[in-house]
Amino acid sequence: MKSIDLGNDNINKTIFKLAIPAMLGQLVNVLYGIVDRMYIGNISEIGDLALGGVGVSVPITTLLTSFSYLIGVGGAPLLAMNLGAKKEDEAKKILSNGFLAMLVLSILIPLITLCALDPLLLAFGATTDNLIYAHEYMFIYLFGAPFAIMALGLNQFIICQGNSMSGMKTMLIGAIINIILDPIFIFVFKLDVKGAAIATVIAQFASFLYTLVVLLKKTQIRINFGNYDFKLITRIMVMGLSPFIILATDSVVNICLNSGLKNNAGLDANMYLTVSTITTSFFQLITMPLMGISSGTQAFISYNYGASNRDRVMHGERNILIFAIIFCACCFLLSFLISKPFIKIFTNDEEITKATISSIQIFMYGIIPLAFQYCFVDCLTALAKPKAAAFCSLFRKTLIIASTFLFPLFMGVMGCFYAEMISDIISSTVTTIFFIIAFPKIMHRRLLLNPIFKHREK
Repeated sequence: MKSIDLGNDNINKTIFKLAIPAMLGQLVNVLYGIVDRMYIGNISEIGDLALGGVGVSVPITTLLTSFSYLIGVGGAPLLAMNLGAKKEDEAKKILSNGFLAMLVLSILIPLITLCALDPLLLAFGATTDNLIYAHEYMFIYLFGAPFAIMALGLNQFIICQGNSMSGMKTMLIGAIINIILDPIFIFVFKLDVKGAAIATVIAQFASFLYTLVVLLKKTQIRINFGNYDFKLITRIMVMGLSPFIILATDSVVNICLNSGLKNNAGLDANMYLTVSTITTSFFQLITMPLMGISSGTQAFISYNYGASNRDRVMHGERNILIFAIIFCACCFLLSFLISKPFIKIFTNDEEITKATISSIQIFMYGIIPLAFQYCFVDCLTALAKPKAAAFCSLFRKTLIIASTFLFPLFMGVMGCFYAEMISDIISSTVTTIFFIIAFPKIMHRRLLLNPIFKHREK
């Protein structure tokens, strides 16, 4: 399998070769949920209510996914750094311990969730009307969750070795299977919400099998067993803390958003929960590929940092940021054209459509600053500065949560949506200032530790 030479290939070409497949892979990953919600929203008679119920389950699926990033995005930069430093034995040990940690978490976390499913759904914003649909979907989904966690986490260990196309195929295989099976199980077999969940589980299993085959047979560093080290597992989890926080606290944000809508929308609570489901689906179509750009290129930063190649680190991060800004700017402009057609995929209700267009536009005004937030936070992780990355992530999410409770007090129900946009702008500004101050110091300390820097750019 031909892989990218992270230490010598042209910087621009390398960034694109890493970013594009990772971005498309994350886009495809988002389609898992969106395709489910699209078909569910069009189920006769119960569509809108079922869509709101499945939307309530999104925070739980997001929380489960975050554990794959805790290990995958935590271990991948460490593996890439050791490859850059020509320490293959240490890289093998990282993959071995990462695989074990992910296997344990992928079984344990869904099991715990299953035991407390209904209380969790109610806490996440389910109503008495849509709880049955949320339960039906999540009960089946949880049995396939271990495959989803393993596939997403192991995929990071594929990408960090320069095999970006294989990383994209992991997501593509699952998405295609899900798109094909959804209408069959939902409408042909008349399983409704249960059918969407079954299709998703099958698709996730297929993605998991592919990642397993690639990491057993086709990568430079392959899955091996033994050399287990609890301290190394702890270090991997500390490294993955920031991406874990980003995704895990998305669940908390969704809980607060759904709770805020329930408490402030009165009799329109079910309608606004549907609005929230569609809005967050649209927003994820942008933020997840954005995360693909920033996290998918971490391998380049980590490898060259490990190889003590300062110029490639600095120029690489600059190009990653430019790419992310262009992507977000294009998405911002397109949102005014495609938001209504996107909403119509889920519902034809005019009141829901009008409210959702407004909420999507509110969210999108903060999307360009998020390019700075995502790129700088993931760069800090790639440079083995997990505490700094976690601080920036936690600051943003804490601000969103606080604003979600505060803004509706004087802005009404729409204040729940303004909270995300305003918090994104403020937190991105703070993160940018922090990074501008911290980045030169990080590189200077690296110079002191290893003065033999290579000043070259290809």
